[in-house]
Amino acid sequence: MRKKVTKAIFPVAGLGTRFLPATKSVPKEIMTLVDRPLVQYAIDEARAAGITEFIFVTSRGKNALEDYFDHAPMLEQELQKKGKDDLLATLKSTYMDSGAIAYIRQHRALGLGHAVWCARRLISSDEPFAVILPDDVIAAEKPCLQQMVEAHAETGGNMVAAMEVPAEKTSSYGVLDVAEDMGSVVSVKGMVEKPKPEDAPSNLAVIGRYILTPSILRNLDRMKKGAGDEFQLTDAIADDIRAGKPVYGYRFDGQRFDCGSKAGFLQATVAFALARDDLRDDLSAYLQEMVQLDKAAQ
Repeated sequence: MRKKVTKAIFPVAGLGTRFLPATKSVPKEIMTLVDRPLVQYAIDEARAAGITEFIFVTSRGKNALEDYFDHAPMLEQELQKKGKDDLLATLKSTYMDSGAIAYIRQHRALGLGHAVWCARRLISSDEPFAVILPDDVIAAEKPCLQQMVEAHAETGGNMVAAMEVPAEKTSSYGVLDVAEDMGSVVSVKGMVEKPKPEDAPSNLAVIGRYILTPSILRNLDRMKKGAGDEFQLTDAIADDIRAGKPVYGYRFDGQRFDCGSKAGFLQATVAFALARDDLRDDLSAYLQEMVQLDKAAQ
């Protein structure tokens, strides 16, 4: 019987330089998408997939991220006193039980592979684990990681979330070399990190959700720097492929937003706001008005 995926690593050590000056004092992961921080979307997705242990790989200046998950007794008492039960329930959804969350420091920015490797001592030698990149926010009826966990229960091995991208965008992603296409699941015979469009083996790109076996951590132990002079997680997964271990890509149902970019963050804000009953009408009317003004100006 395969072990369940109960641990997830969240690499959040990045400086968020594309969002300066906001990220000078606020970690990017705490920036709000409508009225919830980016990291809350990632946590909610992990919980829906059955994750019970949360490992954050952080860096200096991320204290606000740690404080976010802590209890807030004074605020809780104030909401109780004023009878604001809905807000109280929202507040409690941000809490983490004692011992459920761990923080590991990544002292140097040496890539995603290095960030995952930093958490190696918190992963047992025989258990699969998830990796979630909070920058990738996915709107889906069934959360993306939950879809993957269900598929992984059938396949085992390593699994990466994948989606088709335009050929000219392959240089921004890890790209899969597909051995067999089985629909939602594809068997992978190779992975290339940020290939030029003419060198890409497909247009099926890896995005920020992974279910990995501990062998990936052992591969990272002996890893050399790859693309961008960083330790690439893609290279560690490719090592497993070369060793004959199964690796799968999973085409998830949902829409992915790259909230590591300003344009993606704004697109996600609009999309998530329009999905809200309390915001849809006012925002939709405003957007229509802005489109009409833009057309008139032309």
